[in-house]
Amino acid sequence: MVLAEGGALLRESLAAMLERFGFEVVAAVPDAVELESAVAEHRPDLVVTDVRMPPGFTDEGLRAAVALRRTYPGLAVVALSQYVELSYADELMGAEGGRVGYLLKDRVVDVEDFVSTLRQVVAGGTVIDPMVIQQLFRRRRDPLAQLSPREREVLASIAEGHSNAAIAAQLFITESAVGKHVGNIFNKLMLPPTDDTNRRVLAVLAYLHRDEVG
Repeated sequence: MVLAEGGALLRESLAAMLERFGFEVVAAVPDAVELESAVAEHRPDLVVTDVRMPPGFTDEGLRAAVALRRTYPGLAVVALSQYVELSYADELMGAEGGRVGYLLKDRVVDVEDFVSTLRQVVAGGTVIDPMVIQQLFRRRRDPLAQLSPREREVLASIAEGHSNAAIAAQLFITESAVGKHVGNIFNKLMLPPTDDTNRRVLAVLAYLHRDEVG
């Protein structure tokens, strides 16, 4: 297996613990870039990765996990996180063939249970922490829940009828940055790439109906 964990002490502790339980840790790496390189080199049957790793400590590990499953469809992947990080979680959970897990570190209280979960995933199972499932369900009910705070600000300004240039001035960012945020909003709300004017209207409708969700 390949282990990816940003914290040096935790990485070494996890590697030693897993080896005591019979896992062969062929590489223990600190970031997503080295994770992808290690998987390409060793072709393991299991990857255990932290979700938030250098350099940004956001969702690097989760994005790497999704990319690895695309490249190696049969690879078993277990994501570990201190928090429920929903970006890319849907894509990982929906991977064909199972063999995925998403666990919250604070809720892993028994080493033998954790090891049993890893073996269950390797054997073809899917194990998701109930809190992750709950958050994913809420996000599916509320399409705006997956927007970042800045994207919500941009969408609120769009709803007020502002152009990209006006939004850039209002938020003290570049017009190019606003354009990227708008594109992210369209993608996250799954608005088809047709006419941008129509997509702005549909995005505003989603924003205005947000309080009706649930």
